[in-house]
Amino acid sequence: MRYLPHTPQEITSMLAAIGVPSIDALFEPIPAEGRLGRPLALDLGMDEATVMGHVEGLAAKNQAVGMLSFLGAGIYEHHIPPAVDQLLLRSEFYTAYTPYQAEVAQGTLQTIFEFQTIVSELLGLPLANASMYDGASATAEAVLMARRLTKRSRVLLCAGVHPEYAETVRTYVQGLPGGAEQIETISLGQDGAFDKGDAEAKLRAGEPVACLVVGYPNFFGSVADLRALAELAHANGALLVTVTMEPYALALLESPGALGADIAVAEGQALGVPPQNGGPGCGLFACRDAREYLQQIPGRLCGETVDKNGERGYVLTLSTREQHIRRERATSNICTNHALCALAITIRTSLLGKQGFVAVARQCLAKAEYVKKAALASGRWELPYSAPTFNEFVLRQKSGAVGPVLERLATGGILAGVALGRWSDAWSKDLLVCVTERHTKADLDRLVAALG
Repeated sequence: MRYLPHTPQEITSMLAAIGVPSIDALFEPIPAEGRLGRPLALDLGMDEATVMGHVEGLAAKNQAVGMLSFLGAGIYEHHIPPAVDQLLLRSEFYTAYTPYQAEVAQGTLQTIFEFQTIVSELLGLPLANASMYDGASATAEAVLMARRLTKRSRVLLCAGVHPEYAETVRTYVQGLPGGAEQIETISLGQDGAFDKGDAEAKLRAGEPVACLVVGYPNFFGSVADLRALAELAHANGALLVTVTMEPYALALLESPGALGADIAVAEGQALGVPPQNGGPGCGLFACRDAREYLQQIPGRLCGETVDKNGERGYVLTLSTREQHIRRERATSNICTNHALCALAITIRTSLLGKQGFVAVARQCLAKAEYVKKAALASGRWELPYSAPTFNEFVLRQKSGAVGPVLERLATGGILAGVALGRWSDAWSKDLLVCVTERHTKADLDRLVAALG
């Protein structure tokens, strides 16, 4: 939308119409102590060339540029071909607005429909929406949806769910009946996935559970036995919600839907959006195809239909937002979808194709296993968890905290991974390492030598 400033004559005319002498007079009801009595502490404006030089100077301070990175923990660096950006730059895409008018937005609606199809195939569930803001908000929305479907408030989060995702869930439910106190945690277990005994005990004790939320793979890279967890949840009337941060893992793992998940969400960033200081992301959301699920799914859905001439067309078939229906009946406070990021994901996955998608995943797995075995052979590290992993795994240093080690490696140009101690002192010795297809054999050997 475009906002044009009012002319002095227009301002004078409006003030006269409401009987106020000046704009400042509009703010007089605000107590003096609540008003800023000085100019804003802003620098003077700069011309374009100066601004560009200033921004380039700020960018040059980013020491991570050019460093060998093995960071992950929810944001992943995969190859994105230039064709993706070139197609995104087509004016039909980057000038498009919300496609309420189907007759003028068929291109945008079709890309959304294709995106939903990709998400459905990826997560193994038939009903997918047009995207959420990111994986964390998608997780929280899945929890709210499960509460509405089951009419229960209690939620069990496996400890392997990303800590920031878990905090997002607690924030979302804070103002609802029961509040964040209704969120309980299931222990990790020795495999790094989940403690089955703890899950059984908490499912059967206390108030009925709305849903059980598990990472697949989880924050520590561990792959849980989803089928067993689904059977456990369903036997107690609860829904199973899965959370996938690294969607390339689903090229090799059986889909959440095939293993019994009722709602599956994921962070789609890795599929088409480069890491940019932690964002933006793109939440993937899919669920079972049942009327009650369709009525409660958040966000918007695009559907295929035919026009009056029998030609195929696309429309927004569901948009249960507070803008369109009574606020108390809205299924989500997310008022749009991440359309441009979803388009990038659609283009990238289409360029890869099914064989390319699997080929990338196999590279990630093989290279991660190479680093894992080589690091263990050095004798300085051990694996704290026994569950299988994809391209991300935890190494535990035998001699102490990993913070000083990471600092030394960073001075040598290597970002060796994420120190898990930032979330818990109990993980101070743990290093989360992520490997993707972008890493060469030389990159892997350099990391292994540094860790050893």
